Amino acid sequence: MSRPARVLVVEDDDALREALCDTVEYGGCEPLAACNGAEALRVLDKRSVDLVISDVQMDVMDGHTLLREVKGRKPHLPFVLVTAHGSVEKAVEAIRDGATDYLLKPFEAEVLLEMVSRLAVPAAEDTGCMIAEDPVSINVRELLDRVAGSSATVLITGESGVGKEVVARHVHHKSDRSEKPFVAINCAAIPEPMLESMLFGYEKGAYTGAHQSRAGKFEQANGGTLLLDEISEMDLGLQAKLLRVLQEKEVERLGGNTLIPLDVRVLATTNRDLRLEVSAGRFREDLYYRLNVFPVHIPPLRERPGDILPLAVQQLRSHAEGRSLYLDRDAELKLLGYSWRGNVRELDNCMQRAAILTGGNCISAQHIYFEDTLGMELPEQATPAADGASGLTHRAPSAAADACREPEGSLLNGGLKDRERQLIVDALKTVGGKRKDAAEMLGISPRTLRYKLAKLKEQGISVPAAG
Repeated sequence: MSRPARVLVVEDDDALREALCDTVEYGGCEPLAACNGAEALRVLDKRSVDLVISDVQMDVMDGHTLLREVKGRKPHLPFVLVTAHGSVEKAVEAIRDGATDYLLKPFEAEVLLEMVSRLAVPAAEDTGCMIAEDPVSINVRELLDRVAGSSATVLITGESGVGKEVVARHVHHKSDRSEKPFVAINCAAIPEPMLESMLFGYEKGAYTGAHQSRAGKFEQANGGTLLLDEISEMDLGLQAKLLRVLQEKEVERLGGNTLIPLDVRVLATTNRDLRLEVSAGRFREDLYYRLNVFPVHIPPLRERPGDILPLAVQQLRSHAEGRSLYLDRDAELKLLGYSWRGNVRELDNCMQRAAILTGGNCISAQHIYFEDTLGMELPEQATPAADGASGLTHRAPSAAADACREPEGSLLNGGLKDRERQLIVDALKTVGGKRKDAAEMLGISPRTLRYKLAKLKEQGISVPAAG
């Protein structure tokens, strides 16, 4: 699964920095924060980011200096300058120095979200092809390959976390539009007024801070593919406007009066039963039939066990941080014996935890923590009989795999509370102290994490400060 885009927000005003980060997160991106240019450079040394948004007037290191430093290190990284004292001349100077764009205060959240969605594009992590080694998944992929060659609208359904966006990217990659843009927008992450402007675009002056016209997602995807992710969460009023665009194959920007012709292949995803949503009056029937030209259902991970280990290997690669991580046989059996209610997303969280816990390259069973076992006794390992039922073959444990197990006196073989404490602390360090991100990584609720942190503090244990 592709990770969300990371946006580094550099602002010395605490309240404004928090508001900007909240807006960025609201748009489905992962915000990172810095209070000045010097701190921003330290963040960039440790984390990869996809976009920098920086204020101009700051102590220690201002935005223009930061821009020059960033462009010297990462010349292709998009960089947006924000200023309350800007002018056209200053903006031109910033663009000449390498800024991708600029924002003049004050500006509406819609303007910021549009800019983030346009510029913050995660680095490609794969070719767009889906992993399919289980017979069930192979059948689905063959079906997708056949429909990819057509122009039909595809409605992709499945539980949350099964990898519907990966499937959509596969369809685009296999189509004759593969060299054209693939543009995705999460309909659940953005409120209706903002979603409308991001979909259809806006003309200059449509909002406060809209100093120039912007193309919406439909225009950005022209000639290519537009993914409407979690389409069932779209407001009924916006559904009617979307239906018109799909029927007429033309769009009109907000604040404009010109119709722009479109050539866009539309894909949509949902984790709901849209027929039930139609019956309940929450989804338009005419839009349902417009989208449901070619329905494809993605089975949950528990129904395609042959995909578990290949997906785990791929995810470990993305969390390796330069290491060559691999699973020993006990770890493989343990993964195969779990139900994966959170599907591929839960598996990815589990692999990230395992990458944190192992001190070497080998992931063994003691490094595998499921979201319902944090702070509890680990469940029994899956038996060979259960493994045999999956139809997979496994290599025998090697001497290297046996050697990678932790020594008897290690932290992980110590008390259960010690293991839990280390897991929490490592997770917080990984996400820069962000409680919400740490809770998601650990597979527990933010409330549970706050409770556990309070207990640690009562014991005098130091934990990373909140980010």
